[in-house]
Amino acid sequence: MAHYTNETGITLTGHWNLSGLVHQIESLSMLHKLEHGLEKLFRIDCSEINSVDRSGLQFLYVWMQCISMRGAKPELVNLPEAMQQTIKSLGLENCFSDFNKDVPDSCINLVRNK
Repeated sequence: MAHYTNETGITLTGHWNLSGLVHQIESLSMLHKLEHGLEKLFRIDCSEINSVDRSGLQFLYVWMQCISMRGAKPELVNLPEAMQQTIKSLGLENCFSDFNKDVPDSCINLVRNK
């Protein structure tokens, strides 16, 4: 589930894993609230994410791309230690370190191999 903190950010909560993604789809609905060409920072607070796996990270990555296409710059903040470890263990550090760079090969493989 996602909680909207203000017009330029969101707090993500719950389980971002294969079994919990159905409940996270609501997060996508907020995209229509972003105006095109905002070119401002959009903070994504991950402090309340309870668990995450490859599927959750894939969903989050695609969602961040959608935010970027709307003209905002997504920024992940307050990543729980377990989430950081999952990102690292899957070798996806580059995918989430600087979203504005070209998509690294590991991210392309993440999307294609799902």
